[in-house]
Amino acid sequence: MPLLMSIEGKQQQHRCKLNSIGRMVRLLVAGSNKSGGSKMRLLLLCSLSVSFSLFLVFLATRTFSSVPPPLSLLPGKGYTVVINTWKRNDLLRRTVAHYSSCAGVDSIHVVWSEPDLPQNSLIDSLKRLVRSKSKGGREIEIKFDVNQEDSLNNRFKEMKDLRTDAIYSIDDDVITPCSSLEFAYTVWNSAPSSMVGFVPRMHWLRDPTENCMEEQYIYGGWWSVWWSGSYSMILSKAAFFHKQYLAIYTNQMLPSIRDYVTKNRNCEDIAMSFLVANVTGSPPIWVQGKIREIGSTGISSLGGHIAKRSKCVNDFAAIYGTMPLVPTSMKAVDSRSTWFW
Repeated sequence: MPLLMSIEGKQQQHRCKLNSIGRMVRLLVAGSNKSGGSKMRLLLLCSLSVSFSLFLVFLATRTFSSVPPPLSLLPGKGYTVVINTWKRNDLLRRTVAHYSSCAGVDSIHVVWSEPDLPQNSLIDSLKRLVRSKSKGGREIEIKFDVNQEDSLNNRFKEMKDLRTDAIYSIDDDVITPCSSLEFAYTVWNSAPSSMVGFVPRMHWLRDPTENCMEEQYIYGGWWSVWWSGSYSMILSKAAFFHKQYLAIYTNQMLPSIRDYVTKNRNCEDIAMSFLVANVTGSPPIWVQGKIREIGSTGISSLGGHIAKRSKCVNDFAAIYGTMPLVPTSMKAVDSRSTWFW
């Protein structure tokens, strides 16, 4: 596991280095003044400028390097990528091609809920993509999980033929860099009962003085997480979790929640966050990393999204009879690729 340092510690290191450079400048300039040699003063200042420039280059490469060195060993048996898709075959091809190249991917499952069966031409083209993109002689299995009913619950249906414990759940328009994915997988291995991912969200307790509102909780989007540093959910559009939660979601979670998701065509990710928090009594884990969304539309782009999500949070809390979500401000950071964090 990479060694993590606090941002305060690294900032202190930078301040110490810059203070040392400042002292060197003052001493060298003072010494050159005493000797009266302008050439010596110029030579010393040029040498110091070069050294300072090299130091800045070092910081830049440490801070902005987007491709950290690969992890020496991925623990466990790898992970299964589960892609939820809907009538975006072009995006599906790009997503499958990308994840086929990532170390640790054991298999790819495509959750298919469209009324028509996937065409053989699509299946064959994806198989060719997987063979061409996989590295190191790996044989990555790709499988379509075809559903008769169009429901967002399908992405969490139990899969009994999985060869790995770890599931990486994504939407068909989400690209996670392989290096970030490998790091998140190591984080998940340290806490396999948790949800570990890249898209945090928060639930907030409404101000009790706002008695005009019946809802007790407010769903907080990305900006509320950014502002407060707190979160209580990791969205399943880019998250690791244990395969046992597929069985619990399908067979043990209250049917009223699955019915709610089907009826409203929303909030299956919130339902999974509630489920995991209710089982573990612990918060999820946010992994710092950038994901790229290559699609242009989705449920979150529709009007009234926050209000609908807030209603889901309140309705699920009412069904559970309690609020299982646990807030936290902890974040896992890969210190190999950043200096300031």
